[in-house]
Amino acid sequence: MKTMKLAVSALAIAAVSATAAAARDNVQTAGSSTVLPYATIVAEAFGENFDFPTPVVESGGSGAGRKKLCEGVGENTIDIANSSSRIKQSDIDLCAQNGVTEIMEVRFGYDGIVFASDINGPEFAFTPADWFNALAAKVVKDGALVDNTAKTWADVNAALPAQDILAFIPGTKHGTREVFDEKVIIQGCKDTGTLEALTAANGGDEKAGEKACMSLRTDGVSVDIDGDYTETLARVDANKNAIGVFGLSFYQNNTDKLRVGTMSGVVPSVETIASGDYPVSRPLYFYVKKAHIGVIPGLQEYIDFFVSDDMAGPDGPLAAYGLVSDPELAKTQADVAAGVVMGPLN
Repeated sequence: MKTMKLAVSALAIAAVSATAAAARDNVQTAGSSTVLPYATIVAEAFGENFDFPTPVVESGGSGAGRKKLCEGVGENTIDIANSSSRIKQSDIDLCAQNGVTEIMEVRFGYDGIVFASDINGPEFAFTPADWFNALAAKVVKDGALVDNTAKTWADVNAALPAQDILAFIPGTKHGTREVFDEKVIIQGCKDTGTLEALTAANGGDEKAGEKACMSLRTDGVSVDIDGDYTETLARVDANKNAIGVFGLSFYQNNTDKLRVGTMSGVVPSVETIASGDYPVSRPLYFYVKKAHIGVIPGLQEYIDFFVSDDMAGPDGPLAAYGLVSDPELAKTQADVAAGVVMGPLN
């Protein structure tokens, strides 16, 4: 290992290596656009400080990254999937079918999902119920399930600005969408009593009711963004009345362009996420194909470095970029060093 250089260059924060080396002598990762900047910072610092090539870090979404991880074992498959939502049983089953039988789950910190609009626009104080009543395909009105026809945020909640509803939300392949659905849309569906009505409409099946909760409007007010947060920001910049869904760290690096809304009365910040006060936060993960450790040069060293205090600790460069350090980081470090693999999903 070379002498450690803790200063991380601007390139490490802003750039993403997207081209694999000709020979398979470097670590390859893919997945979450939320994890992308963190993994890029680590990869660049790793290349500067260790006698291994700089790892290749690609995006594509959490679900896509996990599927790539599960394509099989061998140098023609990736080593790590970055994910802003927890792995699913369907992913584990796909891995097993393709011979990927040992997976290391590494939780390296936390992030929040924020709701932000143009910096010069009005302030918003949201609740999950507001978002559900704005975007859901069906809402309860006068005790009956009806098509959602709300035009402005004031139609949803008289305390909100009378601004046309236009929301740019993560597409379904993104881990952020899973958390948005669970902690905002389904929660809002429960809070408004709509889940009860949708469950009744589905023969008392609450799972079917929750699925119905996640059915969003198709009349143009809810727009899926399949790209990363830079695309969402560009859409908000071009549509000044829009609200975009972003990761906290991305918002914090664009406060000159965006105004963030509160959620259930709480301002999103590193402090409110660390304390558990902000209701829309999520753990961030990466998943390692254990069969590649000892085969792909630098893989063990890279994952050790990623979760080290120097990188993922509260005073490291990932925290400076917006990561909320995991209070159980020491346990994660020990598990990574020991090569602990996932057990059954809880």
